Amino acid sequence: MRVIVSAGGTGGHIYPALAIINKIKSMEPDSEFLYIGTHNRMENDIVPKKGIPFESIEIYGFSKNIVKDIRTSFCLVKSYKKCKKLISDFNPDVVIGVGGYVTAPVIYAAKKLGYKTVIHEQNSLPGKSNQFLSKYSDLVCVSFKSSMSYFSNSFCVFTGNPCSEDALSKSIIKKSVYGISDNKKLVLIVMGSLGSSRINDYLVNSMNMFNNKDYDILFVTGKGSYDDVVKNKFPSNVHVVPYVDGLTGLMKSADLIISRAGASTLSEIIALELPSILIPSPYVANNHQYKNALDLVNCNASLMIEEKDLKGDILVRKIDDVLYDSKKINDMKKNLKSLMVKDSASLIYKNIKDLVDRK
Repeated sequence: MRVIVSAGGTGGHIYPALAIINKIKSMEPDSEFLYIGTHNRMENDIVPKKGIPFESIEIYGFSKNIVKDIRTSFCLVKSYKKCKKLISDFNPDVVIGVGGYVTAPVIYAAKKLGYKTVIHEQNSLPGKSNQFLSKYSDLVCVSFKSSMSYFSNSFCVFTGNPCSEDALSKSIIKKSVYGISDNKKLVLIVMGSLGSSRINDYLVNSMNMFNNKDYDILFVTGKGSYDDVVKNKFPSNVHVVPYVDGLTGLMKSADLIISRAGASTLSEIIALELPSILIPSPYVANNHQYKNALDLVNCNASLMIEEKDLKGDILVRKIDDVLYDSKKINDMKKNLKSLMVKDSASLIYKNIKDLVDRK
């Protein structure tokens, strides 16, 4: 199979794209790929290191700044023309968009050239690019059933997020790697690879509340904040690190995770049936992390604290509320299991293969 994949901007788009590529490779080792991404975002560094042929286009998201949006419009036209040439030269069997504004000229150009097109939506509330591109897509795959109503005019299928299947295959990282006893429960606190200064400040000021608790906390600050955070004094059961390499493997050893509500993180939480307290980022487009978290909360599969409510002892009370209530833990795990799509990447591959083989 010859496949063009486009996704960009954040790991929440890039890693599902890579999971789809890896699944296609595992099923059809002779497949050839071309990845089209932005020239100045994460994928520009990540994708070439994976040995995947990469082409960049200069493109930006629209804002409310007229001058910037004029530039964006010119870049969009230029990118569309470049995409048409890249697609024609590569001559793919299918073109797959996995989120981010970079996908707009790629999928649009592919459809105009008569190629088969697929998009995958990770979030509960679809982004503007995918809502627009659904009109030019032969297949729409979604991570949340609640997303399907936004794509009523398209051939839409619930597949889950391909990162969930990746999560199940990861090797476990033992607590002892971080100096934590296997005999104590572990609470993992992580706010993405960059961390959150707002959450870090709250945690630094409230960590004394965890003194003498009979569980351990691994507080992942993010690389940029670690030096400032680690200067503070913490209880002996609180372990502070800047970053965890292979976080999913450590999640397999955790009893509870406190995290943001990005789509890929939630797919891993669901796949691993890991109880969670979600603090959705209020700084993302359309407040989509809140909507993602709400999907789990409404199923009694997670608890949520909005960042604006993160005051006093609310976090320690929520943690205790979960860890000391075995029924709540078991109910969360059972409800997470009901949301799980274990073979998400395989489902996406099957639907793509059916589309490619369709005359």
